[in-house]
Amino acid sequence: MIISPKIRGFICTTAHPDGCAAHVQEQIDYVKSKPALANAPKRVLVVGSSTGYGLASRIVPAFGGGAATIGVFFEKEGSDGKTGSAGWYNSAAFEEAAAKSGLYAKSFNGDAFSKEVKQQVIDAIKADLGQVDMIVYSLASPRRTDPETGEVYKSVLKPTGETYTNKTLNTDKKQVDTVTIESANEDEIAQTVKVMGGEDWKLWIDALSAAGVLADGFKTVAYSYIGPELTWAIYTDGTIGRAKLHLEQTARELNAAYGADTAVVSVNKALVTQASSAIPVVPLYISILYKIMKAKGTHEGCIEQIQRLFADHYGAANGPVLDDKGRIRIDDWEMRPEVQEEVEKVWNVITTEQLDELSDFAGYQKEFLKLFGFGLAGVDYAAEAEPVRPVASIG
Repeated sequence: MIISPKIRGFICTTAHPDGCAAHVQEQIDYVKSKPALANAPKRVLVVGSSTGYGLASRIVPAFGGGAATIGVFFEKEGSDGKTGSAGWYNSAAFEEAAAKSGLYAKSFNGDAFSKEVKQQVIDAIKADLGQVDMIVYSLASPRRTDPETGEVYKSVLKPTGETYTNKTLNTDKKQVDTVTIESANEDEIAQTVKVMGGEDWKLWIDALSAAGVLADGFKTVAYSYIGPELTWAIYTDGTIGRAKLHLEQTARELNAAYGADTAVVSVNKALVTQASSAIPVVPLYISILYKIMKAKGTHEGCIEQIQRLFADHYGAANGPVLDDKGRIRIDDWEMRPEVQEEVEKVWNVITTEQLDELSDFAGYQKEFLKLFGFGLAGVDYAAEAEPVRPVASIG
C-alpha cells in the first residue's frame, strides 16, 4: 500500500515502516559515530522503549556500549491495508539492526503497569541475562490501570492554581492562538500523579528485586522536564509537575531502599515527541527554542541528549553530575540564561504573521513527521510499502 501522513490534531494516524526504519538507523549511525561508552551498562531494561527518549535509551547503550536490551512498550502491529504504530515499526527496526550487530534484544508489547508484563520480563531476564544492571523508566501514558484494584486512572494536562491563559500554537492551522485552561480539581491532580508519578517505577524496581534479577550496584533513571517560567503554569506547576515531584520523591525512596545514587531523575530538554505535542503552549515554545538553539549550534534531539546522558554522566568516573535537588540536568543547554532571554523576547512579540520569521515551525513540523517515519532521506514514499513488520523477538 502507499502510505502517506494523515494528521489529526497532535497525532498522525499513519506510520511508514521504511521511514521509521530509516529514522532508527539515523540514530544508530549517530551513536556509532561517537566514541564507545565508558562504564557502559551491559544488560539494560527500558520500560517505554518504542519512541522518543525511551527508544534513544535503548539505542545508545546497545550501539554505544554493546549492551543486551529488553524493551517494554504498548504499540499496535500493522495488518493488511492498515499501518501499525510508529513505535511498533521503530522496535522492529531496532531489533533487526541489533540482530545484524550480534546484540541481544527482546521486546514485550503489553501493559507495562500490569503484574503480568512485569512477570514476563522477569522470566526473560532469568532465562537469558540472569540480571540487569540498568533500568530506564520512560513510560508516557494517558491512563493507568492499578494492578491491585483494577481501578483506571486518567491523567489531565491542566494548571493547579488559577485558570491559565497564554499563547499557544495551532499546528493544524499554523496559527498563534490563545488558550485558556481551567484549573484541575484535587481528584484530577491525584489521578495524574497515579498515572505519571513514580508509583509504577517503584513497583518495577521492587518486583525485579524480589525476583533476584537486579545486579549489585544497579542503576535506574526516570525522565522529567522543568522548562522555563513561561510554561510553568501548564507544566512544572501543573498536574504534570505534581506527578514529576512524585517521581523525584520516588527516587529518594528507591535510594533509601537500595543504596544512595541508585535512582535518579534526569531532567531532559524540550523536544518534539508524541507526548510533548499534546501539551498546550509547548509546541510554540519548542518552535521558538529550536530556532535559537540551532543558531547557537547547541540544538539536540533525543539521541544526542541520551548519548550525552550516558557518555557525560553515567560514563563519568565519579558518576552522574547532580544538581542541588539530586537530579541530572541534560536540559542545561536549553536553560542557559542567554537562551531563555531570547526565547522570552520572541514569545512576547510573536504572531501568526511572524511565525516563520521568528520561530522554526518548519523544523517543528519536520521533526513531528519524522516521529511517524515521514520525510526521511532515501525513502521512496511513492512506492508500495508492506505494513506488516514483525518484531523479531516479541515476548
